[in-house]
Amino acid sequence: MPAATEMQVELFTFPASVKPPGSAHTLFLGGAGVRGLEIEGKFIKFTAIGVYLEEAALPCLAGKWKDKAAEELKDSTEFFRDIVTGPYEKFTQVTMLLPLTGAQYSEKVTENCVAFWKSVGTYTEAQAKAVEQFIQVFKEETFPPGASILFTHSPAGSLTIAFSKEGKIPEDGKVVIENKQLSEAILESIIGKHGVSPHAKESLATRISELLKGDMERKGDA
Repeated sequence: MPAATEMQVELFTFPASVKPPGSAHTLFLGGAGVRGLEIEGKFIKFTAIGVYLEEAALPCLAGKWKDKAAEELKDSTEFFRDIVTGPYEKFTQVTMLLPLTGAQYSEKVTENCVAFWKSVGTYTEAQAKAVEQFIQVFKEETFPPGASILFTHSPAGSLTIAFSKEGKIPEDGKVVIENKQLSEAILESIIGKHGVSPHAKESLATRISELLKGDMERKGDA
């Protein structure tokens, strides 16, 4: 397991590693940050987001990115796209800083996903059905501060959705949606070109850069 550390975002601490719902693997914390909006001249923080990666992510990313500085990674759309589409498991934890309803959350997320698919010309009937299924999962949910929405993104393309109200990560998900495009689009909406959390993107770029360089040094010593 990479030597990742825990991260505190506002009052919430993302642990250095977790076992996601529906997964047999333990993933390390790639990066974390707030998601917020500028409202009437004030930055309002809505959620804290942690992005976890399977250990296999590092050798996958190393070939193209190991010699790049964190600043270069932060500004590279291709780097984040490689994380989103990489053949390894990812886990996204979205923890509430302010209360939110499931309908509010799913509406905004699916709006971003559909906009992305349309921009790249991949919006199909299968995506439309997956979006409808996604919306239904959240329909009756409410999320007070401290509650979390959990997404396990499998390399095969399934998206496991789970909820946590007590801060504990459940072993199983509430539902699994078999749609690779949706699974990738959820993560793309957070760390992609128009990602909603620049803080998480910067953190991810910095920490992955350090881990790749640390891995190179360890191999050099060996």
